[in-house]
Amino acid sequence: MVGAASRDIAADDPRGWRLGGGATYCSLAAGRLGLRVGCLLGVDRQATEGAVGEFDLLAAAGVRVLKVPLEHGPVFENIEHDGHRRQRWLSKSDRIAVGELPEEWRAAPAWLLAPVAGELGDEWATALPAGSTVGLGWQGLLREFTDDGWVKRMAPTHSALLESAGLVVASVDDLAKETELDRLWAMAPQAALILTAGAGGGVAWRGGRLARYRAAPAERVVDATGAGDVFLAALMTAWLLTGDLASSAALRFAAAAGSCAVEGVGLGGVPTRSLVAARLRSEP
Repeated sequence: MVGAASRDIAADDPRGWRLGGGATYCSLAAGRLGLRVGCLLGVDRQATEGAVGEFDLLAAAGVRVLKVPLEHGPVFENIEHDGHRRQRWLSKSDRIAVGELPEEWRAAPAWLLAPVAGELGDEWATALPAGSTVGLGWQGLLREFTDDGWVKRMAPTHSALLESAGLVVASVDDLAKETELDRLWAMAPQAALILTAGAGGGVAWRGGRLARYRAAPAERVVDATGAGDVFLAALMTAWLLTGDLASSAALRFAAAAGSCAVEGVGLGGVPTRSLVAARLRSEP
């Protein structure tokens, strides 16, 4: 897993923020779902010093975290309205250099790149071993940090990271309204491309075919932050452990994991394997 940890503004947390970011949520979810995980995680000083509890959660899940110090790490205010998310930014993110990757990890057979604020450049595509299994959380490459403090949706563009991935996941909330789906499919013709829409389920583009999948109903919604990252990590886990790349069964598994994630606060909502299994058994 590679990406930056964000600090997400939270009025109900004594620190005023909670640790977040795609790489953080994906690492914890994949660890709890049974993968052996190493995470190269960009962190600013406040996150390094103030997120001891969150790093303990990662360690308890067997995740080995290598922290890359960032002078500026991403800070977001997430605003939920009518089931959709808007974001304000308080801090952008420094880039994470390929040189930060330890030599012992460079031959890893599977990679999940989860940028949250454009912190991974195209040079990361050249750092991946030939033939490796690659997933991409697209959201961090679809964000523009405007001068008025809002995070604006960018039009998708070709990138080496996109071309390197076999699995690509984004939320409809990450896409500009004028985005044409046919153009998205053309950007990643060799990948399974999944667009999530929260409780509305989503669509999967696989092998030239478009299929819909439905969401798994949550018992309650406490905090939707990170649910898409948990969904991505579950899809990646299914791909690695069963060989199913965004199959119907894998999508159902990921939807169940995502529905569990919204029932808790922050990283505390990331489900274990047993919780996801129970949710699947309860599904009609």
